[in-house]
Amino acid sequence: MDVILHSPLTFAIVACEIGFWVLLVGGLVVRYPLRQRRVSTVLLAAVPVVDLVLLVVTVIDLLNGAVPNITHGLAAAYLGFSVVFGPSMVRWADVRFAHRFAGGPPPVRLHGREKARKEWRDWGKCVLACAISAGLLLAAIFVVGRPGQVQPLWDWLPRLGTVTGIWFLVGPLWQEIFKPSSKAQVR
Repeated sequence: MDVILHSPLTFAIVACEIGFWVLLVGGLVVRYPLRQRRVSTVLLAAVPVVDLVLLVVTVIDLLNGAVPNITHGLAAAYLGFSVVFGPSMVRWADVRFAHRFAGGPPPVRLHGREKARKEWRDWGKCVLACAISAGLLLAAIFVVGRPGQVQPLWDWLPRLGTVTGIWFLVGPLWQEIFKPSSKAQVR
């Protein structure tokens, strides 16, 4: 725990997460209540830059001889999930902002087969996010190249498998077993 609290990379991860939400909410506030579409487009286009910043900071940290630890694995997991789920999170927030501030249609709440299909798609995205994270971890292991120091990075691979398994259980499998009526309702 001490490694996490005192690692500059932990602060970079937290700063990137805050940056993601500031750019997302800021872009949507500028787009809808303030009605400045061009500025909002720039802000929303900058959202992926947050991931690039974290990637650069992590690589620089490792290339400067940092001993890999749990935060480097966390950075890889954060990047994998952010790359895969970031665009859909932006769309999710955009629909809600458009409804609230611009008279857009209300978000649709899915049920039945539609909900099950969404759960399967989201689980597939989880698998992709874990694959990207695993690829980043393996790249970091290769870059570090010090066999005695890369175990914390290897330790993240089973964690990613656990995340995938839990997501499957509480997502698509749960939906398939306990699916409610197939009516789509407006939320």
